[in-house]
Amino acid sequence: MGIQLRITQRRSAIGRHRKQKQTLVALGIRRLHQTVVHNDTPQIQGMITKISHLLEVEMIETEGK
Repeated sequence: MGIQLRITQRRSAIGRHRKQKQTLVALGIRRLHQTVVHNDTPQIQGMITKISHLLEVEMIETEGK
């Protein structure tokens, strides 16, 4: 079983530092309330930690590889 993360932007990036906006783009989030799914890796966890105040994160258990 693998673990995936469902990441949703809940707060606006307007007025945030450039690095925080770039982190949103790196996660694949382009607009408010958009949801993306990523595998649970240390790199993704680090990005989430940097902008956790803008996001809502849910864990999804998947079957497979």
